[in-house]
Amino acid sequence: MRTIARRGLLCICTVVLLLLAGCSGGVPATPAPSAAAPDTLASIHRAGALRVCSTGDYRPFTYLDPATGQWSGIDVELARDLAQHLGVRLDLVHTTWGTLLADLTGGHCDAAMGGISVTADRAAKANFSDPYLVDGKAPITRCADASRFQTLAQIDQPGVRVIVNPGGTNASYDHATLKRATIVDYPDNNTIFNQLLANRADLMLTDASETRYQATRHPGQLCAVNPDHPFTISPKAYLLPHGDTAFQQYVNQWLKSALSDGTYQRISKPWTG
Repeated sequence: MRTIARRGLLCICTVVLLLLAGCSGGVPATPAPSAAAPDTLASIHRAGALRVCSTGDYRPFTYLDPATGQWSGIDVELARDLAQHLGVRLDLVHTTWGTLLADLTGGHCDAAMGGISVTADRAAKANFSDPYLVDGKAPITRCADASRFQTLAQIDQPGVRVIVNPGGTNASYDHATLKRATIVDYPDNNTIFNQLLANRADLMLTDASETRYQATRHPGQLCAVNPDHPFTISPKAYLLPHGDTAFQQYVNQWLKSALSDGTYQRISKPWTG
């Protein structure tokens, strides 16, 4: 009986081993090799161009003039400087806040620039450069109403209309934070501040840098509310292809030089004063 049991156990083990081996003649399957990391620098030099995705609707960082097709802004000029250091031309690729990450990960551009906030969702799918600016969400409203919207508690009230351009961190913040105020979606970030002037909304929550810029463009009409003390703290950086540490290191070294040798200050001063 013991001999029969041992033989039965041996047969069972043999069958299990054959099943594990599959149909490969008994040779275990070799794991599929992982995808090779992208070589963005090589691709840029082969193409002779640095492709940068940008929304073109977020001054002072990026602006695409719909009448002339001309690009301007702090990050647009810095993109030109990066392309010059790479020895290639700059090709700007128009994107939206809703498609920004997908355009980068889908290979439509080599980098994304233009006042991009560092978020966990973006960091999970792409690399970020080192931050070059620390910002945060703050209100901008008609100057006559500035005293009404000093705090989130004052803002998050029934009847308060908070306007936002869908797809970016402003919309994410509004929907996560505001429970009683009315969120008004408006698709054109270039003309969204005119909606405040026309009293079609009460305020906008956006990055403090943008509130300062728009307040200087509409003196006495629109006021930035406590931009030195925003409701959140959020660094801004450049979005880069996931897994390409060589390109990330190149961009970080270029950015470090631009911040230390006066390049960033020279480019940003006309926009920020």
